[in-house]
Amino acid sequence: MNNSKNTLAGLAAALCMVLPSLVAAQEPIPNTQIVVEQPWARASLGTSRPAGAYLTLRNLGDTVISLTGLEADISGMASVHQSKTDANGISSMSPAGDIEIPVGGTVALEPGGYHAMLMKLQAPLIEGETFPMTLLFSDDTELTVDVPIFGMGARGPEG
Repeated sequence: MNNSKNTLAGLAAALCMVLPSLVAAQEPIPNTQIVVEQPWARASLGTSRPAGAYLTLRNLGDTVISLTGLEADISGMASVHQSKTDANGISSMSPAGDIEIPVGGTVALEPGGYHAMLMKLQAPLIEGETFPMTLLFSDDTELTVDVPIFGMGARGPEG
């Protein structure tokens, strides 16, 4: 009995390590023009500090569409922010507002630029777990993606 418990625990641990590396482009959802690619987040230090989530949006449609907001149950307050560094090397971060995704274009939400800001965390982001996040668009489309959580020092799905 103890051996089978160890085997199951080992399999579960292996899946937690392998599943995040399988994150890839999602197929377009019927009647939408947006594809969400490689969503991910970093593990958090508890719930006292905000966390960020990242992904790439691709517009396959024939009209410009904007990301207008997002929702995540793990966050009491989720929004899109933008980090900028001025000519003097001073960094700042502020709410981004709507983000246009051009026809045939992509927009990356990545460290150091646009990103999903998850404030008032309801639970810590734990490496190996996932959480759902809903993206809201100007054409009233709502896309929910599962966001895998990587280590605190992760630079993206590749490591």
